[in-house]
Amino acid sequence: MSKKNNTPRTEAELFRFIDRDDIASEKITAPRYSYWKSVFRVFFRKKINIFMIALFVFIFLVAFIMPIFWPYNPMENVTNGNTYNLSPSAAMKYFGPNIKWILGTGTLGNSIFYGCISGARTSLLLAVICAAINMTIGILVGALWGYSKKVDAVMIVVYNIIANVPYILLITVLVYIIGSGFWPFVFALTVTGWLSIAYFFRTQVMIIRDREYSLASRCLGTPVARVISKNILPFLTSVIVTLLATELPSYISMEVFLSFIGVGLSASIPSLGRMIQQGQTAFLTYPWAFWPPVVIASAITIILYLLGQNLADASDPRTHM
Repeated sequence: MSKKNNTPRTEAELFRFIDRDDIASEKITAPRYSYWKSVFRVFFRKKINIFMIALFVFIFLVAFIMPIFWPYNPMENVTNGNTYNLSPSAAMKYFGPNIKWILGTGTLGNSIFYGCISGARTSLLLAVICAAINMTIGILVGALWGYSKKVDAVMIVVYNIIANVPYILLITVLVYIIGSGFWPFVFALTVTGWLSIAYFFRTQVMIIRDREYSLASRCLGTPVARVISKNILPFLTSVIVTLLATELPSYISMEVFLSFIGVGLSASIPSLGRMIQQGQTAFLTYPWAFWPPVVIASAITIILYLLGQNLADASDPRTHM
């Protein structure tokens, strides 16, 4: 057995100098975190979201591309009484095999399929425009409303006055006054539609405006606009997406309901609500004129709502763990 070497080591053997690199010491070895990359990773983890996006893109493209090449004319066969209220099989037999008549004809011989496509285009366009206007104004006004106590004192009075007027009644009066065209209808839906959104954001902003990082920014003299845009609104990203998920389908439902009761868009504008109104009087006799617009309006509303809710869940940082 060999003896252990008990010879004492020199200082050079025990210690060695390590070079210091100030730049390298500042580097973070942890992987970079991207908020939106993490959001979409969580969102697309659910396969149902991919299916719903594909279905919505298909409906969107069909609704906006088909009317360009094959426009819808509700009075196309109004002079031919033999084309009124034909079932899908009878329409295909009368006009010959054509996708235009795959859902039959309406009360004036109009194509139900083309009418549903054009009505879906109107509903989607209305929903996107109204949501963009109301959400933009509502978020900006709501953020300022909740941050400034002077603005809050004025806006709370305005809100209490307008909120006591039924929304449906206000829209009905405005439609009768300014007309039932597309843009007048958009104005009727957005003239006060942003107020409830602003009030909702006012309460959310008031919860977080006095947190430490916001108080520190104010003490450092940061402008109000920068505090709102950098400290408050990014914290409410999931709240904004959640609200958008309910706003988009609500305008489609509102248009369908108002057109159904005869207060919505004018008869010259293709509308799912008006098609439902025209088909509901005889939906037992001619169900093909009633159910297709109902199914399409319901499908668009459900798809937008589910996609919005799932995106809102994915935008919550607590789901990124």
